[in-house]
Amino acid sequence: MAIEEKIKELVELREKARLGGGEKRIESQHNKGKMTARERIDYFLDEDSFEEYDMFVTHRSHNFGLEKQKYLSDGVITGHGTIDGRVVYVFAQDFTVFGGSLSETYAQKICKIMDQAMKVGAPVIGLNDSGGARIQEGVTSLAGYADIFQRNIMASGVIPQLSAIFGPCAGGAVYSPALTDFIVMQDKTSYMFVTGPKVVKTVTGEDITTEELGGATTHATRSGISHFVSETEEEGLMLLRKLLSYMPQNNLEDPPMTKCTDPIDRQEDYLNEIIPDNPNKPYDIKDVIELIVDKGEFLETQRQYARNIVTCFAKFNGMPVGIVANQPNYLAGVLDIESSRKAGRFVRFCDAFNIPIVTLVDVPGFLPGSMQEYGGIITHGAKLLYAYGEATVPKITITLRKSYGGAHDVMSSKQLRGDINYAWPTAEIAVMGAQGAVEVLYLKEIKAIEKEEDKIKFIDEKIKEYNNKFANPYQAASFGYIDDVIEPRNTRFRIIRALRTLATKKDVNPPKKHGNIPL
Repeated sequence: MAIEEKIKELVELREKARLGGGEKRIESQHNKGKMTARERIDYFLDEDSFEEYDMFVTHRSHNFGLEKQKYLSDGVITGHGTIDGRVVYVFAQDFTVFGGSLSETYAQKICKIMDQAMKVGAPVIGLNDSGGARIQEGVTSLAGYADIFQRNIMASGVIPQLSAIFGPCAGGAVYSPALTDFIVMQDKTSYMFVTGPKVVKTVTGEDITTEELGGATTHATRSGISHFVSETEEEGLMLLRKLLSYMPQNNLEDPPMTKCTDPIDRQEDYLNEIIPDNPNKPYDIKDVIELIVDKGEFLETQRQYARNIVTCFAKFNGMPVGIVANQPNYLAGVLDIESSRKAGRFVRFCDAFNIPIVTLVDVPGFLPGSMQEYGGIITHGAKLLYAYGEATVPKITITLRKSYGGAHDVMSSKQLRGDINYAWPTAEIAVMGAQGAVEVLYLKEIKAIEKEEDKIKFIDEKIKEYNNKFANPYQAASFGYIDDVIEPRNTRFRIIRALRTLATKKDVNPPKKHGNIPL
């Protein structure tokens, strides 16, 4: 065969591979409003940066007549490219080939790029759109999933791992995205569950739709599995690009600095009056975040889940940080099971990838009640406590208003190796709120007062006395637990200066295989 014919054969094979399951199935994918695997990659990566691997791989199965149906690439597109010039590895499941179902060779393709990503220290992004295991291949398909899971586990905390769900993701397939750092789901198109509606109906008798059981809204609001919900695939892919802009390539690098034109000494007078005079009146912590970060831009994770705490990425003078902030606008900002889990995992991600943590505190305590206790609030609250205490990245804490009881300890207190702990003059740092404290401290005296008006007067006096002594940041400052009481409008400048100071910080945990986090 002449060289021209060999080159012609190569070109024809490439064209065949790019057609995936064929034009009819591509058309069917488009009719559902979905992009093909290759279209997703082209949209996601920098133009002309994609280098594909294993385009000519086919499955090796001979069961159920499968040997008569072979497609180049075998249902998953793998390779590497760049995002804003930085190398990333990508795999995109191709629903046009056997419904994107996973075979032995398909899994090997994914494992190959994950292994390379670990060697070169670059993020891995998975674009999921698959019907699950390829049933015809039996146990080899299951083994393929387990091979991927093992690599997800080994890569955790070493390289960033991101997942996008743009179609079905069910059964064993859900565990790979669940092991990654962040998940984006497309609304109304994607779903994730271990067992589908039909199995649920058979086993439990429960009638439930696919969307109700595992749709994007369900996982964004109820389970917290989805970190972001996108209206379109394009939006989801742009979210992933934005997310990567806050992350380093791997755990041995620092996150990427960018040039900042927002003045570091910008003062925000509104912060001096944002805390209401009434301690029980809410305000929106996102207003505070917007006023102190570069150009008011931040990327919130799990926005619809555990809304009593806000977790987001932002920049201070071009330096990426993770922000954890109690939200007084929802459930008064209390810590509960969901918010503890949400914030704990976020803190651990930031610590794994050298992203400083800024904590904004306004927390009245842990949510009381039997539902919380039966649900294990003790263990879940300890997750956040553990995460902060274990973290060795720079930790800056600003107490805005309430910081009561055990919740004070948990929210990056000085004793959990908080590096720089500031407070606003409006801060109230105490074991509990004035009302509760007075009722405990003066229980006998209150009971001894017969007249109701005298009882109210006594309680009011003691509340005032308690507030004068404890409802301020100065007692904590007198012990050195607060490094400085700052004027709210200067918060941005003080955080940026603290970040500069802590840039060379070194904190070391004791040598060990790993800790036993309270799971």
